Amino acid sequence: MAAWKGCSVLITGGNRGLGLEMVRQFLESPNPPDQVFAGCRDPEGPQAKCLKDLSKKHSERLFIVQLDTTDPVSIKEAAKQVGSKLNKRGLNLLINNAAINLPGTLDETDSDGMMHCYKTNVVGPMLMAKEFLPCLQMAAQTSALQGMCCRKAAVVNLSTLVASIEKSPETFGMAPMYPYRTSKAALNMLTRCLSEDFRKEGILCTAIHPGWVKTDMGGKEAPLDAVDSVEGMFRVLSMLTEKNAGQCLDWEGKIIPW
Repeated sequence: MAAWKGCSVLITGGNRGLGLEMVRQFLESPNPPDQVFAGCRDPEGPQAKCLKDLSKKHSERLFIVQLDTTDPVSIKEAAKQVGSKLNKRGLNLLINNAAINLPGTLDETDSDGMMHCYKTNVVGPMLMAKEFLPCLQMAAQTSALQGMCCRKAAVVNLSTLVASIEKSPETFGMAPMYPYRTSKAALNMLTRCLSEDFRKEGILCTAIHPGWVKTDMGGKEAPLDAVDSVEGMFRVLSMLTEKNAGQCLDWEGKIIPW
């Protein structure tokens, strides 16, 4: 486990599933980040109970941020709120975790479903990277670390194996989900674009596939527990360098072809 002491981390969709488990593992690590910001659409709603329970235990480190990644105004307000708490040190790591899965075949998919998935899975992460760029730039400029890494300044987008165009012949039969697959493939291109755009800033951008995980999105039949997935992803995050800019890796560190 990497030593995150001195770092600040923001996770979208931090109130359930993989996002909640990431928040928990960051906070309970031997050297936790100084600040963990957990984005949540409705902090007062019932789905935020577990996150609020964590907040009571880690009140000095965990900050719950009202954040709807489908709403540009909400993203702007969250950027202002987080920026005001960073003490001019910047944001070291942005994890774009919030996403939706509409498991639609071609017959089941309509334009509304496609656009809803794109708005959440592609436009949301793009706007997050755009609005939080000043915070990431500040972290990159003030860090004493050399090269690129997640402890310095980084954007990590949660992708998926089924977004791989090369792997589609192997994966389509088990997951013929048009909105989800195509939106996550677009997220991969966003990752590549951001990695090129941010390279001059010293900000790392990469994508990671968490595996098929037992969550509300992944379903009960998934073979991987959230705890194991996040532990694996954190090991990968701790090893990322500028060589991984624009890549997509899985939770075991294996490169996934585009």
